[in-house]
Amino acid sequence: MVIPPPVRPPRITQFLKPYLLRMHFTNKYVSAQVIHTPTATVASSASSQEKALKPSLETTRDVAAAAKIGKILGERLLLKDIPAVSVHLPAVSVHLKREQRYHGKVKAVIDSLREAGVKLL
Repeated sequence: MVIPPPVRPPRITQFLKPYLLRMHFTNKYVSAQVIHTPTATVASSASSQEKALKPSLETTRDVAAAAKIGKILGERLLLKDIPAVSVHLPAVSVHLKREQRYHGKVKAVIDSLREAGVKLL
């Protein structure tokens, strides 16, 4: 059964930033996805669990893997003509969970997205 995305009133959608970056880190893997907020769908994603990426990574959970995931996600976003992404953290306008700081893996993903040519709002 397919659940349709929620319908939001047009008043709310004009204040939403269109693309939002979400990052998830576990003890084994790193993943990041960009969500199109008006339709609540995933626009693009990258993860260290992907079969095509595993051979090119030494480990799937360190800062180098996070940087690689950010680079690949940036390339995929540019292929889909998504030039800018909203990331919410206090210092860099990026909202993260309470335990996540702009440091380590988070910084690696965000910096590699910038290097790939994606603007952060």
